[in-house]
Amino acid sequence: MLCVIGDLVEDIVVWLPTALSYGTDTPSRIVRTRGGSASNVAVFASAVAQQHNKYRARLIAQVGNDRLGDQLIETLRDAGVDPCVVRSGRTGSIVVIVSPDGERTMITDRAAATELRSAPENWHENVSVLHVPAYSLFLKPLSDAAQQCIQQAHAKNIPVSIDASSASLIKTFGVDKFRDLVHQLQPKIFFCNTDEAEVMNLMAHPLDLGIVVIKAGARPTTLIENKVVKTVEVEPVGGIIDSTGAGDAFAAGFLTKYGENNSDTYICVLAGHQLAAQVLRSPGATMDAR
Repeated sequence: MLCVIGDLVEDIVVWLPTALSYGTDTPSRIVRTRGGSASNVAVFASAVAQQHNKYRARLIAQVGNDRLGDQLIETLRDAGVDPCVVRSGRTGSIVVIVSPDGERTMITDRAAATELRSAPENWHENVSVLHVPAYSLFLKPLSDAAQQCIQQAHAKNIPVSIDASSASLIKTFGVDKFRDLVHQLQPKIFFCNTDEAEVMNLMAHPLDLGIVVIKAGARPTTLIENKVVKTVEVEPVGGIIDSTGAGDAFAAGFLTKYGENNSDTYICVLAGHQLAAQVLRSPGATMDAR
């Protein structure tokens, strides 16, 4: 199964039909969902995983000792995700504001999600791939826990993937520092989008990794495998509602196919495109097309 380490929080998604009216009311549509890049990937992977046991994916995370934490854990179980969680502190929330043009602005309070100090024992049992969003690498103590899991995965010959996650946070963390960290951690697979690739200057200075995938929205995806560059066209997607979680869905689709011992990365990219398309047609980071 795919295992992911990182955030389990509540997403409060706000759709604005018009520009925000500061200092007064702005009618909108608001939906509360389970969120966090890591939990998104785990839930999406569980939805498409070809397994017959109860849990089809696993999430390593920390949530608070509160009712919201209880609700989020139950949501994971209902989705077929094994909640490999630590309970302490206050559960986090992220407000996602979707403007009329579809642009997203995130107001984040990750709270307990960044306070994980170590993964529960035996997190690696039956795991075929470990996925680490870079959100899990930017702040301690979560970053220490994530790196410990990566080291354990390498020792057990479990492939590791890292997603760059955020161009702005890479800048804040330090571009050279982040590139050095990725080189040190040596993931088998590295995901990023065009903004993150530009910030990291990947075209001029590519990462020396086995597989690098550069997502470009509706434009072709770039697949670099053993320094060989390919492009994969993206099928047009109609009825787009919200782009929240689409990148996480791509990673889930790719990695689930890859974890099935599918060495054809072109097929893995297509699986990523297909799952991302489902999420684009759904509100928030869900697959509930409406």
